[in-house]
Amino acid sequence: MASSSKVDTDHSITSSSPIISTKLSRMDLILRILLFVKTLAAIIVMVTSKQKKEVFPAAHLVVVAKFDHSSAFIYFVVAISVACLYSLVTALRSAIRPYSHSRTLFFTAFFDALIFGVVASAVGAAASIAYVGAKGNPHVGWSKICNLFDKFCKHIGGSLILSVSASITLIFLMMISTFSLYRRSR
Repeated sequence: MASSSKVDTDHSITSSSPIISTKLSRMDLILRILLFVKTLAAIIVMVTSKQKKEVFPAAHLVVVAKFDHSSAFIYFVVAISVACLYSLVTALRSAIRPYSHSRTLFFTAFFDALIFGVVASAVGAAASIAYVGAKGNPHVGWSKICNLFDKFCKHIGGSLILSVSASITLIFLMMISTFSLYRRSR
């Protein structure tokens, strides 16, 4: 009698698991698509951040501000591009065949965390340069440039906001992956 009640209990757990798993799989897919859109938009906004300004009209001295003039912004574009590619691959994987094995889910959670670290470091590097551009640093003689290149700075700021939002999406993806692993381990 004890064994039959155990079977009934196990049956009720397994019958409710696919519903939770299906909901989490759908949420995972939606978040991965959202991550792709956010990272792609951040890349486009950053790469199109270019502004020319005539500094001395009498001498026809034109200064150009572009993202590729800063190694931190180049690193940002490369890191966000890696996250964009990763989100596309994992979204396709999630759409074609949801995570059926714990091993696949473990590696997905691991790489989600790894990509989060890469994105967070890129955002930090780009934000530090953006801050110096907006505020300057009088201690070392760096003047602010956002008063001259306002369009350029707005592009940088928009790209940073999108990538911070992508980082938050990655946190939710890590939560889903680790929760799914936890559910399977019980």
